Amino acid sequence: MSPWRRSLKVFWRGKPARVGILIVCSFILLALAAGWLAPVDPIVQDLDKKFIPPLWLENGLAPHLLGTDVLGRDVFARILYGARISLLIGFIAVFVGAAIGVPIGMVCGYAGGLIDLVCMRIMDIILAFPSVLLAICIVAILGPSLTNAMIAIGIVNVPTYARLVRACVLAERERDYIHAERALGQRPVFILFKAILPNVLSPLLVVGSLNFASAILEAAALSFIGLGAQPPDPEWGALLLEGKNHFYQAWWLILFPGIAILFTVIGFNLLGDGLRDALDPKATS
Repeated sequence: MSPWRRSLKVFWRGKPARVGILIVCSFILLALAAGWLAPVDPIVQDLDKKFIPPLWLENGLAPHLLGTDVLGRDVFARILYGARISLLIGFIAVFVGAAIGVPIGMVCGYAGGLIDLVCMRIMDIILAFPSVLLAICIVAILGPSLTNAMIAIGIVNVPTYARLVRACVLAERERDYIHAERALGQRPVFILFKAILPNVLSPLLVVGSLNFASAILEAAALSFIGLGAQPPDPEWGALLLEGKNHFYQAWWLILFPGIAILFTVIGFNLLGDGLRDALDPKATS
């Protein structure tokens, strides 16, 4: 049996992994089908229908599955479209962090010397700051917006990828197949991207899935303090910000976006744990 088939078997054998992939796939499908599932446009206002409670508490007005907000916008529609934004945030943040951090880690691990020393000390300085605080500082410099929030979260995650890849490259560069590549006269760029990179993809997949969850959570935190998504974007953190002043009058404005964030983060964390177990050579041997 091939290593990848063994990994897939180990992954699917774990119950947490199955739960994680089910949650993640569910939210992806909801995000993709938002245009068909949403009863109305998520930004259309109807002040005659503000603060309508969820359907099971509804009092005879037009049905709204999860109620409406202070401007009469449908909460269910806003959460569905917010799934698109939150998943996009996770993808962009992970992409930015990996696109910057992976090359840095590969060059530092392979070259060593002064380059490694300087780059890793810069990574240490970035890691010295709490991630959310550093993201807040970056967004404050760039300006509050969803795009800048994604960039900030990606930059915050750069040291994670750089240090992980550096450690993997340090272990791989002394293996016999790398010495063979050098003996054949292969260039360092070829050795890094054709020989070493495929062997560090497994830990990158695990860290990427876990960072996906943290990126969604950090983006929600930035939006909650007004530095992320701006009205009328239905990002989940922004929904929490809009609903916090009306908690006692319309509790559903806080509850349902919070549940969406909770389950999405749990799903990606379970997925990451499942990938870690499946891609562990000891588990698949």
